[in-house]
Amino acid sequence: MSIYGYLLQPFVDYGFMRRALVACIALSTGGAPLGVFLVLRRMALVGDAMSHAILPGASIAFLCFGLSLEAMTLGGLAAGLLVALAAGAVTRLTPLKEDASFTGAYLLSLAAGVLIISMKGSTIDLMHVLFGNVLAVDNRSLTMMTGIASVSLLTLAAIYRGLIVECFDPGFMRAVKGRGVWMHHIFLVLLVLNLVSAFQALGTMMALGVMVLPAIAARFWTRDIDATMGLSILLAIAASFIGLLLSYHASLPSGPSIVLTAGGFYIFSICCGRYGSISSRFFPHRHYRH
Repeated sequence: MSIYGYLLQPFVDYGFMRRALVACIALSTGGAPLGVFLVLRRMALVGDAMSHAILPGASIAFLCFGLSLEAMTLGGLAAGLLVALAAGAVTRLTPLKEDASFTGAYLLSLAAGVLIISMKGSTIDLMHVLFGNVLAVDNRSLTMMTGIASVSLLTLAAIYRGLIVECFDPGFMRAVKGRGVWMHHIFLVLLVLNLVSAFQALGTMMALGVMVLPAIAARFWTRDIDATMGLSILLAIAASFIGLLLSYHASLPSGPSIVLTAGGFYIFSICCGRYGSISSRFFPHRHYRH
């Protein structure tokens, strides 16, 4: 088979492959920059908690309305925002740190969501909700994903400076008329929106992979935040493209193939990245020696 046959023909011949690729590009463009901020703010595990926080709402909507895009999206969004507000309230009212409160919310949400589906659903229903199916994305899902990605990028651009300041000096932002609190809440809303969007294609177990793994990998190659965001988007899109091709040619599940490809970039960056990698420690560049 030619290079064209391996790399491009699946997307040319099959509409479901084209839709899956466009969906992954939308998820990468909207989610990867948020992943950079999750890494900068040391909130990667909080992002994992939020990815599972949407499960109960989506599960209830799934049991009530079936595979309804609108119902599952609204249910997941409502559950995610509710958990985010509840965990934030626990952090403010008790001595618990934010990671601990979100971890508690994550465990409760995951258990509740699996229990709800298990009561009336089947194993197939549970697997669909947990792992999604990017190859089954339709035009309505694509419209929602591209819309959320556009809103996310525009909102992120509007609050970009404030988020940067909050990452490195949160005390200052809290002192300036409480702007840090609003920045944090807006960021959490964007996070929930993108996780709900990714949930349709990758499920709750895989949604965070495309968001965080490319962001972590990019940090090993550049120290500039703008460059890190751009590189994280490119890595996420590349992982999606390669993962979909692996899924097609090797008959593998699409979601895990995409996330494992992103994981391959992550491992390669740990070993060979320019900054802070294993190779940079044992074989430092010349300017590190002085």
